[in-house]
Amino acid sequence: MKWETVIGLETHAQLSTRSKMFSGAATAFGAAPNTQACGVDIALPGVLPVANREAVAKAVRFGLAVNGNSPANINRRSIFARKNYFYPDLPKGYQISQYESPIVQGGSVPIVVDGREKTVRLTRAHLEEDAGKSLHEGFHDLTGIDLNRAGTPLLEIVSEPDMRSAQEAVAYAKALHALVRWIDICDGNMQEGSFRCDANVSVRLAGSDKLGTRCEIKNLNSFRFLERAIEFEARRQIGILEDGGRIEQETRLYDAERDETRSMRTKEDAHDYRYFPDPDLLPLEVSEKWINEIKTSMPELPQTKRSAYLARGLSPSQAALVTASREVADFTDRTAQASGSVTRFSDLANWIVGPLSARLNEENLEITGSRVSPEQLAALDRRIADGTLSSKMAREVFDAMWAGEGDVDSIIAKRGLKQISDSGELERFCDEVIAANAQQVADYKGGKDKAFNSLVGQVMKLTKGKANPQQVTAILKRRLGG
Repeated sequence: MKWETVIGLETHAQLSTRSKMFSGAATAFGAAPNTQACGVDIALPGVLPVANREAVAKAVRFGLAVNGNSPANINRRSIFARKNYFYPDLPKGYQISQYESPIVQGGSVPIVVDGREKTVRLTRAHLEEDAGKSLHEGFHDLTGIDLNRAGTPLLEIVSEPDMRSAQEAVAYAKALHALVRWIDICDGNMQEGSFRCDANVSVRLAGSDKLGTRCEIKNLNSFRFLERAIEFEARRQIGILEDGGRIEQETRLYDAERDETRSMRTKEDAHDYRYFPDPDLLPLEVSEKWINEIKTSMPELPQTKRSAYLARGLSPSQAALVTASREVADFTDRTAQASGSVTRFSDLANWIVGPLSARLNEENLEITGSRVSPEQLAALDRRIADGTLSSKMAREVFDAMWAGEGDVDSIIAKRGLKQISDSGELERFCDEVIAANAQQVADYKGGKDKAFNSLVGQVMKLTKGKANPQQVTAILKRRLGG
């Protein structure tokens, strides 16, 4: 039997406001436990919540971003509801959220997987407050409760079950992570819990249009864990079904040390939470004037930038990588501007997504901390274009620039890296290699292509890697009648 995995993600993005969703308490990360929770956050008698205007504005920004800057999917009137459940870090016994009338409905997020473009539809995005946090380490078999996070503003983003593999889910999560940072509504810090995902996973026989019973994997705070958790859960469900069992709808946790998911509790349905409109909060109304003001403050969206890059010759994979963040896109634009070449944009992008990204990853740096500037990268590419450097030499120059040895031309001069492109000189080297390698010449003429590569290598060795390999190839083929 062939099985198909069906995945939908629920993502919690902590909105980057200085105060909480319904109170003036601070949201700064790292404060001493229980020093940033006020009476409103824990619903002491007599307190009244007031919606955070900036959090609402950030939700509107998201609605615009996932609908191509159109406000058609933003509800002008939405309602806050109480979601009732018991948990030790939720002292008031309910969470203020949105249920039947969220602030954003619909929208989509484009992704690229293995060079293939796909669109993931969104069901909704709604405002809510976070709960506190249970602490299990260092309490000698007890549990500590830190309420600093209680009331922190969240935007819960719910996708349709459009993803069919763990790789697609990761691509979507990365695209969403990049988007919320791009439009400046969330810092995206996964280690601090600012961006975390719940994955709804089910399996069905290939070709079926009926959804299977889903299990929800909670609080996945890294892309690697998201991928591994989905892959394990899909294998687990397939194994149960192939053995004649049935899948129970439940909430599960991912154990990274054991690389497995385990049952947490039976999955609740909406009616289990007994949603009802919050009596302390009026319906949230967003005016057309305010939406238009927010719209004028929006940056160019990543999908717009990506389309422009595709039109300039980048592949879908290249365009996706250089729009992974506004900082990378800005670096790309500065490099292209410094280059002044309209024909080498793809080559410049290759440097950014290749050697530059590798160096940044090695040293855990953001692109704003790059040791090679856009202007230096453009200068390096010019020396490849004019034949001064081979691609191998260019990589040596790049590494030297990263190490702080100077600009492109000074490194070329200091290291004697200028490529040999003089045809007369190269012909002499090629003739010398042909004369010294009669057997390989005979093998090539006898149909052994590998022998030709060996001859090219001999020329490169003789010139200490400075020969222009394209010219060497052309000269040898001309000399040998290839």
